Amino acid sequence: MSPRVLSTDGVIAAARACRFTLVGVAPAAPLDPAPLLRWLAAGYGTGLAVMHRRVTERLDPRNVVPGARTVIALGIPYPAGDETAGQPEPPVIARYARGRDYHLAHRDRMRALRRSLLQMDPTLNSYACVDAGVAMEKAWAERAGLGWIGKHGLVVSRQHGSWFTLSVMVLDRSLDRYHQPHPRLCDDCDLCLRACPTGAFPAPGVVDARLCLSYQTVENHDSIPVALRAALAGRAFGCDACQEVCPYNRAGLPPGDPRQAARPLGLMSATEIATLGRDEFARLAAGTPMARAGYHGLRRNAALALGSDGRPGARAALEQLSRDASPLVSEAAQWALGHGR
Repeated sequence: MSPRVLSTDGVIAAARACRFTLVGVAPAAPLDPAPLLRWLAAGYGTGLAVMHRRVTERLDPRNVVPGARTVIALGIPYPAGDETAGQPEPPVIARYARGRDYHLAHRDRMRALRRSLLQMDPTLNSYACVDAGVAMEKAWAERAGLGWIGKHGLVVSRQHGSWFTLSVMVLDRSLDRYHQPHPRLCDDCDLCLRACPTGAFPAPGVVDARLCLSYQTVENHDSIPVALRAALAGRAFGCDACQEVCPYNRAGLPPGDPRQAARPLGLMSATEIATLGRDEFARLAAGTPMARAGYHGLRRNAALALGSDGRPGARAALEQLSRDASPLVSEAAQWALGHGR
């Protein structure tokens, strides 16, 4: 007996009922290996060990789920509006990271979606993951029609801009219809490439993680290269520079998921973050992406973010951090004191 074919409308309705705003479906055919293999060979993923593992599975969902037939691409928009209006100092945390950890949000909803799909077909087999797993979420989002991979390497939607996070689910069942791949609509615009403060784009759509401030402030747990430090002015976790200039991230986009709204730590200034106590950090960072940087890592970032801040409070915070017990933090603060205005 051939496997049951599922209703596309039914699958999409189930995903929306599980609070996924963006939903698209594509046949589980292999991805073109050339872009990933070129990126790895060039060393642009140095430091991102997960991208070097299980490459054959990353490129072909049939190597993850035997008999894979369908990939569901899923997206959750996050708030990117005026939630920071009225703040005495601008927040230094990238928008995606100000609220609940998106990994947790996607995993909770994917578990619920899996339960719904099993009600449709109890024998169905599936694999679901956010970005730490073995799936190329952005490539599948483009194939499933959610949007296109922009020149900044992020997926852009005409309805939601690029202010959303992604996950995928692979099924060993076919659907009765699939979405078409989304055309790329950047045309000759290169605002995002020119906005990058470190020149992290060796080519359109290609990101050198070693130069990307999002990588440096989140994944790098050692000292940040001196050549990149000045670019951290006003940034302590992640970087939205390339997204802020994108014409598709215009005013008037639909609001993000309110469950991803900013938490107190996400709206703090660099000075406030720099002077956090360990217990306070643990309490405020729990369940947010900022926990990934760790107590010393986030304060290291905040110290570098204050390096070009001429306000008296910033200098006082840096002087305090320059005597910190963590060599990572104290060295960053000493550098910032010597390179500030």
